[in-house]
Order: sequence, then C-alpha cells, then structure tokens
Amino acid sequence: MTAAAVRVSRVLETIAEACARAGRDPAAVTLIAVSKTQPASAILEVVEAGVQHFGENRVEEAETKIPAVNAVSPRPLTWHMIGHLQSRKARLALPLFRQVHSVDSLKLAGKLSALAAEAGRTLDVLLEMNVSGETAKYGFGAADWQTNDETRRRLWSEVEQILALPGLNVHGLMTMAPIVPEMEQTRPIFARLAALRDALAEAFNRPLVDLSMGMTDDYPVAVEEGATLVRIGRAIFGEG
Repeated sequence: MTAAAVRVSRVLETIAEACARAGRDPAAVTLIAVSKTQPASAILEVVEAGVQHFGENRVEEAETKIPAVNAVSPRPLTWHMIGHLQSRKARLALPLFRQVHSVDSLKLAGKLSALAAEAGRTLDVLLEMNVSGETAKYGFGAADWQTNDETRRRLWSEVEQILALPGLNVHGLMTMAPIVPEMEQTRPIFARLAALRDALAEAFNRPLVDLSMGMTDDYPVAVEEGATLVRIGRAIFGEG
C-alpha cells in the first residue's frame, strides 16, 4: 500500500469506529479529502486510494487545479467548495463544483441562484452556520438560536428566503468548530448544529439530510454527533 492508501484506510477505519459507537452505518458518512495547496500528483495518489470527493478552499487555486486533475483521473471526481466564497467569484465557482458548503449569506445565495438559473442547472448547497459564536468565523449567526428569540426569528427568515430561491438544492448545514486542546470540547458545537438542522427541517418540512462538520482534529466526535460529510486534510495528505 502507498502512504496515501495507508492514511485513507486509517481515516475510514476511524470513521467506522465512531459510527459503531453511535450506532450509525459508515456508509452514511462521506469522506471529503481537503486538497487545498496540494499538487495534482498528491491528489491522484489519494484518488488511487479510493477517494472520490475532494474539497477546495479558493476559487483561484481550483480553477486551474480541478480541470488538470479531472483530465488525468482514472474516474470521475466530485468537487466541493468548502472555503469562504465571495459573491463576485461565484460565477467562477459554479462550473467547478458539484456542491458549495459555504453559503453564508442571503447575498451569496441569491447570486448562486441567479447563476444556476442562467446556466440551466441546479446547484447543491449547504448553509454555513456559525454556532460557536467566534467573531472570526463566517456563517449565519446561530450561536444562541436555542435561547434568543430574535436570533431564531432572523435565522428562520433568512433560511426561508433561501429555500424559496430557484436553482439551489439546500441539502443541509455546515459549520467549523473552534480549535481546542481536546476534541471532546467540540461536541457541544456539533450537537448544536445537528439540533439546528432538525429544527429547520421540521419548521420548513424539508429533508435537510447533510451535516458537513468535522476535520482532522475532531472528526470522530463530529461523526458521533451525526456528521454526514467530514472534511479531512492533514490526516489524508500528511503533515506539511
């Protein structure tokens, strides 16, 4: 086995172990290899190890890398936009990505909706929620949605407007947990996102099936709390 194959196998085993603890089917969790800053050669090694889904953070990097990798990949790949996306760069992102995880404003949602309609396609998206309250994090403000009526009213109104937009298929929610000394400290963040997803799905009678949460340092906890998409970089591509 190559070094990449060993790392992928180890991550999949860890996901399976977390699913067993939570009574979940490992098939319900999709591994997204975060390939930002990685050369095409490293990505192709991970493809050979069986990974199909890849995540990029910057449109500028992705617009040259994705076509180059796709041209030589032995099978079709699914690309996810997982980084902050500025509205002015939405047009560049649309043809590159199957799914955008980081829809963090009504403005961006409206822009993607218009572009998708113009292209005659439907774009899969996730709504990025800032459930940690960190001011440096992107996302809809949702840290106190369970206790603050005003936050809840504002958030429900924004989500309702996005769900009504043409050209967007809202699959669920995404968040980034804070960097903490122990992964167990992230559990309340992931639990809060899962509870928010359940509340929104019930309120709008929509099957918001996906929770994109969990990275190298905390993905076992995220899986235990219901993650369906985990975004793994260092554990797949190695340090440095």
